[in-house]
Amino acid sequence: MPACRFPLAVCALALLAGCASGPTARDDAQWAPTLPPAQQIAAAPADGSIYHEQQNMELFADPRAHRVGDILTVALVESTQASKKATTSTSKTDKAKLASPTVLGHALAIGGKVADIGVDGERSFDGAGSSSQSNQLTGQITVTVAQRLSNGNLMVRGEKWLTINQGQELVRIAGIVRPQDIGQDNVVPSTRVADARISYTGRGTLADANTRGWLSRFFNSKWMPF
Repeated sequence: MPACRFPLAVCALALLAGCASGPTARDDAQWAPTLPPAQQIAAAPADGSIYHEQQNMELFADPRAHRVGDILTVALVESTQASKKATTSTSKTDKAKLASPTVLGHALAIGGKVADIGVDGERSFDGAGSSSQSNQLTGQITVTVAQRLSNGNLMVRGEKWLTINQGQELVRIAGIVRPQDIGQDNVVPSTRVADARISYTGRGTLADANTRGWLSRFFNSKWMPF
């Protein structure tokens, strides 16, 4: 490859690495509010009736989420802490000696010296590593019931956007909730959400300031050959 083409190839790979690691779209359709199908929406009841089925006036049930489209509040009480430490030390010494062969009763000599063969080897390795991580997320987010499973469990999902000054903060959660884990106040802790996917991200001026540039991402990506 000519010398003039190498910088062009490096720039092309850098652009690909930068695009591959860029932020993904967050306004996807799957996080849209769950609405009931149009065919399930009945006509408005006539005036004068005391009880309407669509108003769901349950006299002997708690007002907790249990249908598709119902609203449920999730209390974020996530707190994780992990620590790992490893130390490795190995040492090995090898030594071997072979006597020179005997020819006609005399030891084989080369240049007046006995042709003995000796091998000495010594290897050692020392390694140490440690890792520590701590995360905490508290707050509340209100979600909607997206699906009711055959066993009665509820699939919920929801998001919250916060626009503050020159940036936006996004909190998302999705998972499965058991109806018996929902409190009387229609609140369930996030530790009771199965298969939970919780994300807390941001974008804007502050998020961009804490993100490496595309060239820096390229030199730390798998495309960097050196």
